[in-house]
Amino acid sequence: MKRVILLLLLQLVLRQGFGQVAANQQHPPWILQGNIYEVNVRQYTDEGTLNAFAKHLDRLKNMGVQTLWFMPINPISHVDRKGSLGSYYAVSDYTALNPEFGTMDDFIKLVKASHDRGMKVIIDWVPNHTGGDHRWLTQQPDFFVKDSLGRAAIAVDWADTRQLNYKNTVMQDSMIAAMKYWITRADIDGFRCDVAWNVPGSFWQRAIPQLKQMKSIFMLAEGDNAYLPQSGFDAVYPWHMFKMMEKVAKGTRTATGLDSIHAEQDRLYPSGTIQMYFTSNHDENSWNKADYGTFPGSVHAPFAVFTQTMANSVPLIYNGQEEPVLRPLKFFDKDPMVFQKFERAPFYKTLLSLRERNSALASDGSFRKVSIGDDKAVYAFIREKGKNKVLVILNFSGSQQPTTITDKSLTGQVYNVFESRKETLTTKPVSIGPWGYAVYEYVAGRSKSDKAK
Repeated sequence: MKRVILLLLLQLVLRQGFGQVAANQQHPPWILQGNIYEVNVRQYTDEGTLNAFAKHLDRLKNMGVQTLWFMPINPISHVDRKGSLGSYYAVSDYTALNPEFGTMDDFIKLVKASHDRGMKVIIDWVPNHTGGDHRWLTQQPDFFVKDSLGRAAIAVDWADTRQLNYKNTVMQDSMIAAMKYWITRADIDGFRCDVAWNVPGSFWQRAIPQLKQMKSIFMLAEGDNAYLPQSGFDAVYPWHMFKMMEKVAKGTRTATGLDSIHAEQDRLYPSGTIQMYFTSNHDENSWNKADYGTFPGSVHAPFAVFTQTMANSVPLIYNGQEEPVLRPLKFFDKDPMVFQKFERAPFYKTLLSLRERNSALASDGSFRKVSIGDDKAVYAFIREKGKNKVLVILNFSGSQQPTTITDKSLTGQVYNVFESRKETLTTKPVSIGPWGYAVYEYVAGRSKSDKAK
């Protein structure tokens, strides 16, 4: 009995220790009110090069984009290649640039051009596996997990990849050295780590502190496991919330389902954990019809506002959503987007500008749910930090919804963000349209420059 109690106490201490590490971790200050824009270089232009993409930097800066996340820019393996061009995630060399996209000098110039515009750059990193002809397969065969025949094992069910062996500390050191290379060589600002959930926490606990000693970088994990922020990641994926958003959009769950996930996330993650909210990304677009199918037409808007204003979050926009591109982009072949109308660009610019100027929407701003109507349809909340306060009202239903503000502390003069005008909120009932949304800044918390807008 005493032994069981001691073991339980030890587990509690270890968990608290991990949590304390995460709670005290310093996120890069620039990400707190930042945002992320994912770039699929291959499909961004007809040329599919970094230099061709660079022509869009000023447009993206004007839209309010702060951090550019480039899908893997490494060379792609030829062995077991899928499609005509292969998967970006079947890397053949961690310290080289995919010639399909240009040269290393092209990338270095692009990073500098982004920095000159006040933008940050993170790259997609694939630490779980390599492609089928990575040089380590012949030079360092012990870097890989072996299958029953003694060959390098296929990672999960991806036939074009080979699973790395994280029991090998020399391999770990080689991986860390490759990540350091990109910080030193190209001055990048962080990594989005693919399949981070399948790499041991012990590795991340070794790697991340070394990387952050070099520069105040941002570390984003593809995964929603609690051990990821406990191991040093700044941000994780909110997969449970995304799946609930899809259910609410389909009408199989009411808006109250979002509350249950929010509460679950508060229990799961250490204090201060950032989550990257989105309505689409490269996987969801190519394989699951996001966002044109999962949040179709007018349904998209309130969920996009939700991702841009929710607590503990940094929002993501996948390239093409500003057009919008209403189709799945091919993953293994050339399939360029066409930018012509930028119909959603003003919508996103409004949200990105609000987040940049108002600290209430920072990832560490407070969150308070408020009830102003039918909670099964109307989702309203207050974000607040210091003197700054923002009220968000979302109608997650296809019907008109009556709303009434009963909390008198929420009444008074506000700035209607999407209508670009001052208003006075009162306790008088107001109706919000199907899939409608409204965002209000409280004037007392706006700077003089913002009041002039």
